[in-house]
Amino acid sequence: MTKPMLGVIGGSGLYEMADLEQRESIHVATPYGPTSDELVVGTLGDQRVVFIPRHGRTHRLLPSEVPYRANIWALKSMGCEYVLSVSAGGSLQENIAPGSVVCVDQYIDRTSGRSKTYFGSGIVGHLPFADPVCATFHQVLIEAAQATSAQHVFERGTYVCIDGPTFSTRAESRLFRQWGADCVGMTNLPEARLAREAEMSYASAILITDWDCWKERDDVRVEDIMKVLRDNAAVGQSLIRNVTASCAKGRLPEVSPQRGAAQFSIVTQSPKLSEEHRSALNLFYSQYLG
Repeated sequence: MTKPMLGVIGGSGLYEMADLEQRESIHVATPYGPTSDELVVGTLGDQRVVFIPRHGRTHRLLPSEVPYRANIWALKSMGCEYVLSVSAGGSLQENIAPGSVVCVDQYIDRTSGRSKTYFGSGIVGHLPFADPVCATFHQVLIEAAQATSAQHVFERGTYVCIDGPTFSTRAESRLFRQWGADCVGMTNLPEARLAREAEMSYASAILITDWDCWKERDDVRVEDIMKVLRDNAAVGQSLIRNVTASCAKGRLPEVSPQRGAAQFSIVTQSPKLSEEHRSALNLFYSQYLG
């Protein structure tokens, strides 16, 4: 079986991967509580894949309720070096129409109250995050998206992450546009940040469902979004198949290019950690903690 092990996190409208063969549902106990749902492990072509529905299979978790730390820890514990996020989002630009795919490479964090780091409780670390998406993985994602039936594929984009669960106000939507952001959603952070702390490569495809509300006559309504989601789901499944095919062909290194990102980032000298906390962090940092 080829490596790297690929982790896929499905967002709104993507709650399962029907094409997975030899599938097995696995419960992973994490130091950060339960994951969003059971992990589904299987093969897609010649590639081993771990899938987790971000909101649970019945979409029961609000964006702010998603156990991001548990999900990333569980994927890491399963041997995943790469994390592919596929999620829905709203467009903030005239040229990015519903049905498009944005391969995000930058983020603006407007969330609050979410557990955003594995550090704390006696240990301090500051990882570089200037380029939050792994460049190597991002290029594979772009090519995978271009091979789908998506109306348009945007190779780069800035994603504003809001708490939700309400959509933006018009004032907020217009402000995000002034900032130069391209799309808005509720889930990619702290997910991308945690993946970096876990020294995993992260890439994100945003399936555009709506115009947010910056246009005078437009509002965001769930019933409209669901219609687009049904079409986007096929694009999302195709995109995942294409990424896994690239993995199977050796387009990605077996070890993530982000491995070693935390090597010089822990500033606490001889951290005094509880046995439970040290055990949790050893999954990422055993070689740094001594």
